[in-house]
Amino acid sequence: MDKLCLDCQAELKGRTDKKFCDDQCRSNYNNKLKVQDQGLVKKINQVLAHNRKVLKDENPTGKAKVKKEQLVKRGFDFDYHTHFYTTQNGHQYVFCYEYGYLFLANDEVLIVKK
Repeated sequence: MDKLCLDCQAELKGRTDKKFCDDQCRSNYNNKLKVQDQGLVKKINQVLAHNRKVLKDENPTGKAKVKKEQLVKRGFDFDYHTHFYTTQNGHQYVFCYEYGYLFLANDEVLIVKK
């Protein structure tokens, strides 16, 4: 049974462990794999970048209180963040890169910059 190129399905000749006809097929195959993987990562990075921009715009001084509804209106997605920070008092801030937020009473959100 002959082995076929992973990209163009042409019959392979030469070494028994050969996977591709030539460098172009190898590049095409690997580029296709990369595009599939990067699609999801690109979408997530776009959401994180938008969230960061919203937090930055709503917090020009380094610390601000806003209504949660105001962030939602600007398209902020609370499901996407980069990390958490828990204070000694037990309050948990949610961060999107260097901007973090803490839920307060009355649907208010405290935005801070680290």
